[in-house]
Amino acid sequence: MKIKEGFILRDVAGQTIVVAVGKMSKNFNRIIKLNSTGKFIWEKLSSDIERDELVASLVAEYDIDEATASSDADKFIEALKGADILEC
Repeated sequence: MKIKEGFILRDVAGQTIVVAVGKMSKNFNRIIKLNSTGKFIWEKLSSDIERDELVASLVAEYDIDEATASSDADKFIEALKGADILEC
């Protein structure tokens, strides 16, 4: 999985946001605000990563159990798929 090209992270006034640039901005004219966990997942998905690797990264970074990490990762992934931001 990987974030599609044309989406970037920006820190604006202490907030992390995702914006579309270039051609993608014609079809996606929203801004997504991320918390620190969302930013962590986004950064992992910026490079090609498998779901299991993402879950393991969440477990290691946040010292949470695998079931929680798996559920959180799946929710985030589904939201990105729904917004057509993620390449699978």
